[in-house]
Amino acid sequence: MDIAALVAWIVTALGGFFLLVRWISGGGLRQQQTGTTRFPAPLVFGHFLLAAAGLVVWIVYLAADKTALAWASFGVLVAVALLGFTMLARWIPVYRAAPAVTEVMAPGGTEATTPAERHLPVPVVGAHGLLAATTLVLVLLAAIGVGS
Repeated sequence: MDIAALVAWIVTALGGFFLLVRWISGGGLRQQQTGTTRFPAPLVFGHFLLAAAGLVVWIVYLAADKTALAWASFGVLVAVALLGFTMLARWIPVYRAAPAVTEVMAPGGTEATTPAERHLPVPVVGAHGLLAATTLVLVLLAAIGVGS
C-alpha cells in the first residue's frame, strides 16, 4: 500500500501541477485584481503547497517507517482534499456557465471576462480528483496497516 500510495500521489501531483500551470497561463494571477477568477490565489497555492508538504512527509514515512508520520501525512492530505473540493465547488459553476456572446477582448487577445479556470481541461480535472480520492484511501489504508 505504501508504494501504491506514493505512485498515486505523484501522478495526482503531476496532474495538479499541469492544472496550476494552465490556470496561471490563463491569467489566474492577473485576474485576482479584477475579481474575474473564482479561485483566490491563497486557495490555489495553499492546496499546492500543502500537497507538496504532505508528499514530503509521506516520503519521510517510507524511509523512517514511523506510523505517526503516516497519520500526519494523512491529516495533511485531508486538508488538501478539502481545499481541492472547495476549488471543485467553485469551478463547476464556471464550467457550466455559457460563455458570453459579446466578450470584451483584453490587450494581448485574452478574454477579459472569462475566468482562467474555464480553460481547465475537464478530463484532467476529473482524473486529478479521482486520483486524489484514490490517494486518500491508499494513504488511510497504509496508515492503519493494511498491506504491510
